[in-house]
Order: sequence, then C-alpha cells, then structure tokens
Amino acid sequence: MKARIVKIGNSRGIRIPKPLIKQAGLGEEVEIVVEDNRLVIAPVEPARSGWLEAFKKMAESRDDTLLDADELPSTRWDREEWKW
Repeated sequence: MKARIVKIGNSRGIRIPKPLIKQAGLGEEVEIVVEDNRLVIAPVEPARSGWLEAFKKMAESRDDTLLDADELPSTRWDREEWKW
C-alpha cells in the first residue's frame, strides 16, 4: 500500500488506514524506530509488561532469593568511601 507524506507544521505525517491500525494492534501511543532504513511502528508495551511471568519463572527455578548485603563481597568504595 502506498501513502503520501503530508506536511504537519514543521513535521511530516502519513495517514494509516483503520484496518492496518487494527491489524497491527496499534493504540493511542506507538513506538517508532528506524531499522535498516525503514520506519517501524509498533504498539507501546505497558511498563513492566511480562514481569509477572518472569517472576513466576524465577520462583519455579528458585532464583528469587533476596540478596543480603552481609553476604555480598565489599567493594573498594564500601571500604574507603562510604561513611556511616
């Protein structure tokens, strides 16, 4: 499908037909990037998208333990710079 680039103030724009917007799953906000001299328009992923699934996988593999500062090796900054 071809489209014309139109002037919008100092910018340019294109009109995207409604069926293409629906097919691509685009909402009110999109992410636009350039890949190999092409504009790629994609739906914006919600913040923290996929975190719940990742946490479940971590729990299943027992990789969800808290790191305790007493168990971590100290750094030069801890020994020389940090002041209580």
